[in-house]
Amino acid sequence: MTFQLDGFVLDSFVTATLAEDLGEAGDITSAAVVPAAARFTGVMATREPIVAAGLPVAEAFFRRLDPEVEVERAAADGAAVAAGGVLLRLRGSARALLTAERSALNVVQHLSGVATLTRRYAEAIRGTGAILLDTRKTLPGLRRLEKYATRLGGAQNHRLGLWDAAMIKDNHVAVAGGVGEAVRRAAAAGIERIIVEVDRLDQIPPAIGAGATHLLLDNMDAAGLREAVALVAGRVPTEASGGVTLETIRAKAETGVTYVSVGRITQSAPAADIGLDFAPLQA
Repeated sequence: MTFQLDGFVLDSFVTATLAEDLGEAGDITSAAVVPAAARFTGVMATREPIVAAGLPVAEAFFRRLDPEVEVERAAADGAAVAAGGVLLRLRGSARALLTAERSALNVVQHLSGVATLTRRYAEAIRGTGAILLDTRKTLPGLRRLEKYATRLGGAQNHRLGLWDAAMIKDNHVAVAGGVGEAVRRAAAAGIERIIVEVDRLDQIPPAIGAGATHLLLDNMDAAGLREAVALVAGRVPTEASGGVTLETIRAKAETGVTYVSVGRITQSAPAADIGLDFAPLQA
């Protein structure tokens, strides 16, 4: 099945990633050490419990270098896989599999790490009614993939970029001369989604009055969030944001906010401990 993701071109990603790794000379180690006709079998497995992510992308690396490679996906993206669980089984050209190995592993380790951490945050607020959001704190060039991984982990995507919603923050407010004026300018520009960051309760009435469609409640503790939610009174969605950790997220979610956004799920997710072991096939 072809991997399709809006705004992401798999072929271009594979081409650019392999070009970065191969340079002008290619995989000089495999070319020198491994006979051209040699064949390998390989198993990609996780050494820790994970939420799998990026397996179709990994497969694309192997197929690019060995179009005849045999690939068996033993797990699906989004599946919870126990320690020791197999993700992929491979059979093909030894040189091709070795050359593609690092690129494929890097993607699966990183995206599975993002999906796994996201699932922990999503589970932490289960039953509160609040929805977990990701942020734009992503690695340059990997945003679409990382946001795909957060969805697999149980989050909803926030803005994909600067283009799909206005996000009025303190620096915008400072230039505009006030929250209300900043929102009015965004509304006058014809922007439909206007997210406004507020860190004080007195900013809420002018923001909503001027046309804000979503309030980001920045760095407020649980008590402050409850006051803000009561003041908003359901007129627009509310979002708790800033400094959210696994230890604090449930208390924030229980205040009645619509969303809790967490930059850590992309910015600080550790790579999953996933390995790929090869063995030669006898001719």
